[in-house]
Amino acid sequence: MTSFVIEGGHKLRGDIYPQGAKNEVLQIICATLLTSEEVTVHNIPDILDVNNLIQLMRDMGVTVAKKGVSTYSFKADSVDLSYLESDEFLKKCSSLRGSVMLIGPMVGRFGKAMISKPGGDKIGRRRLDTHFVGIQKLGADFSYNEERGVYEISASQLKGAYMLLDEASVTGTANIVMAAVLAQGVTTIYNAACEPYLQQLCKMLNRMGAKISGIASNLLTIEGIDCLGGTEHTVLPDMIEVGSFIGMAAMTKSELCIKNVSYENLGIIPESFRRLGIELEQRGDDIFVPSQNSYQIESFIDGSIMTIADAPWPGLTPDLLSVLLVVATQAKGSVLIHQKMFESRLFFVDKLIDMGAQIILCDPHRAVVIGHNHEFKLRGGNMTSPDIRAGIALLIAAMSAEGISRIHNIEQIDRGYQNIEGRLNALGARITRI
Repeated sequence: MTSFVIEGGHKLRGDIYPQGAKNEVLQIICATLLTSEEVTVHNIPDILDVNNLIQLMRDMGVTVAKKGVSTYSFKADSVDLSYLESDEFLKKCSSLRGSVMLIGPMVGRFGKAMISKPGGDKIGRRRLDTHFVGIQKLGADFSYNEERGVYEISASQLKGAYMLLDEASVTGTANIVMAAVLAQGVTTIYNAACEPYLQQLCKMLNRMGAKISGIASNLLTIEGIDCLGGTEHTVLPDMIEVGSFIGMAAMTKSELCIKNVSYENLGIIPESFRRLGIELEQRGDDIFVPSQNSYQIESFIDGSIMTIADAPWPGLTPDLLSVLLVVATQAKGSVLIHQKMFESRLFFVDKLIDMGAQIILCDPHRAVVIGHNHEFKLRGGNMTSPDIRAGIALLIAAMSAEGISRIHNIEQIDRGYQNIEGRLNALGARITRI
């Protein structure tokens, strides 16, 4: 098990560039299976989940070439369909959450797919019903092989259909869209997710020849076509990293400039940090965070306690609630953090309480944070990262704490953040990987 040793109390200063968006690139790489022509993707982050998916694509017979520091080309002209039934393939899928998005393109183009229950963060139940029901409505047959623990999906020809999704699942919508672009007839998806990363996927598919309308809304219409061609695509900067860097600057009283953030695609994220009293300044496509000795949480107009909750886009992404919670521990005032979508994501707060934070965990979904107003620091602690987002939140806490902290199981952080200690150490942090 790899760990970080963090010497807290050091300020950061300088410019930092966010990596390519993990949640977008996993969809984009899977979508390259929809064509036999070459697809070139720029701004791919060098992180564990993405590297594992790229290797899985190679194992499937896709020709993958690295063309630059963060640029890869994919050519799926000789996919080994027999490999998809092997125990090796299914074992790799079980450890990679993003592998679930192979279903849509595989069924759409090849008429069959097999996948084991995917892994990922331990943050509670993450249903696959939306994926399966949507693709079933297009005419696919699903069966579960209990002996192998495998879902088997087949379809001689997918056909367009109307569907109202039971939840606005981002990966569920992506999977259905990727299957529907090669289906016969028209598919209408209502209550579709409309996150910027899904918009990016739809725009790329349209450049490949797909006919998707309603992009950026929750009502997508897809006219099926016979085949798709190649294209080039550039991945957006990761909005979760942008938010994480804002949180680091606030917690360590640092001055940071976050470069090339694609501000128009950040939605409510900057305003959510402003609600905690953090000053931000948009400078072109950059965000400048000045050094602040204190920041005060706003109240609602009627004087009631501020509540920050996640919601489907254009609401606040659940991936940033862990960061906002940590940042609130040093604010002036109190805030209720309401994590609606995952029931285990707040369980890391016991580690923050051990570090001296004042947090009341009301239930698996809600926590009240009473801020210290930087009047006394968190204490260094010994902790284990349970998931990607809690991992970065604990790192932020450790960077602001007094003394030495250790974070174990940082493979979870590596799944979503590229060379995070190297990039932060260049700005003044003291983080050692052991």
